[in-house]
Amino acid sequence: MPPEAKSPESKPSEEKIDSRVFELYDEYCHGYIDRRTFLSRAAAITIGGVSALSMAQALLPRYAEAQTISFTDRRIKGTYVEYPSPGGNSGTMRGYLVQPTGNGPFPAVIIFHENRGLNPYIEDVARRAAVAGFLALAPDGLAPIGGYPGNDDDGRTMQRSLDRDKLDQDMINSARFLKGHALSNGRLGATGFCWGGGMTNRLAVALGSDLDAGVPYYGATAASEDVPKIEAALMIVYAGTDRRINAMWPEYEEALKANDVTYEMHMFEGTLHGFHNNSTPRYNETAAAQAWNLTVGFFRRHLAE
Repeated sequence: MPPEAKSPESKPSEEKIDSRVFELYDEYCHGYIDRRTFLSRAAAITIGGVSALSMAQALLPRYAEAQTISFTDRRIKGTYVEYPSPGGNSGTMRGYLVQPTGNGPFPAVIIFHENRGLNPYIEDVARRAAVAGFLALAPDGLAPIGGYPGNDDDGRTMQRSLDRDKLDQDMINSARFLKGHALSNGRLGATGFCWGGGMTNRLAVALGSDLDAGVPYYGATAASEDVPKIEAALMIVYAGTDRRINAMWPEYEEALKANDVTYEMHMFEGTLHGFHNNSTPRYNETAAAQAWNLTVGFFRRHLAE
């Protein structure tokens, strides 16, 4: 197992925001409090006699500023696709499929969103994967009830309303659709962030040998009793200050070792949950770049024909 990643330098925006506001934002992101409560509690925090409300507002996503690869980038071709999803929330799914230029076939990577549907950040990650040479699919778990609504607050509420087991099945069906796509070389990788990181672990359990590699970013672990079903190689990414998620690691590592699962873990010290998401000040540019480069390299090693 390789050594842990070195601690990256923090971005100035992280240093300016009080840690108590970040903790409130983490509660908000995970649906424990709503937007109004998040902002009101932040407003009650004073720093040097000044309300922290502006800090809280600065944490809200700015997707237009965060786009790194255009929809019309000539290196890729993206389109929205629909496909059957038996046993899911509606029987049909929709996702954003992005292919590199060329005729393929390509190694395939499915990209799972956070707990708010297919927002612009995740679509941008799909384009990044295609630029790196992968056939990428970012499914929208909210498709059965109208799709991502254009803002994260409503998206989070919508995702909570879905049957969890059926939502998982929609994602599993999406992975199978991608693996069998005409442009796929038949080798499948998966990655995801926050809720999508947990989904990546659950997919590894569900697909067994049909998944070749998984890279969960700061996601809930698979249940220890399910780990014997995992056959994919895993690269697990954690944020150093993410106490709730990181507390799951020791038991998960023990189960991975006991079942001879091929894995590596990278802990990015000093980073916050969500550090890869460049639409909010939780983003850490150095850590995000390191983690993504490791992810691309890992997929290239495990998804080659």
